Amino acid sequence: MLASLLGMIAVIFGAFGAHALKARLDVTSLGNWESATRYQFYHVFAMIASVYIAHKTSDSLAIKAAWLFFAGILLFSGSLYLLSTRSLLGANLTWLGPVTPLGGLSFICGWICLLVVFQRSVKN
Repeated sequence: MLASLLGMIAVIFGAFGAHALKARLDVTSLGNWESATRYQFYHVFAMIASVYIAHKTSDSLAIKAAWLFFAGILLFSGSLYLLSTRSLLGANLTWLGPVTPLGGLSFICGWICLLVVFQRSVKN
């Protein structure tokens, strides 16, 4: 259910970026917004796959992967959304810069969890 909600938000944010923000952001900021949307989509699908895999394998590590993907969306995409629009928000959000890589690390850890789940299933 959470992945579905995040997928819907990604569609809304993608359309918002393409239409409402296109004329208001510089090229770099718009590119960052698009990256945030793209990575959100990728990891929504990864969340759905992780839950499906957990259901099929009964491996709780797959659920941990889904939560790591969720954390990555919040940290990586969320920080990029805010950083991209800081000129419109009129806020000093430079402190968010270090948050983005933590989101990327969450994504990587989620993929490592899935790798371990797959390795376990091959051994069985």
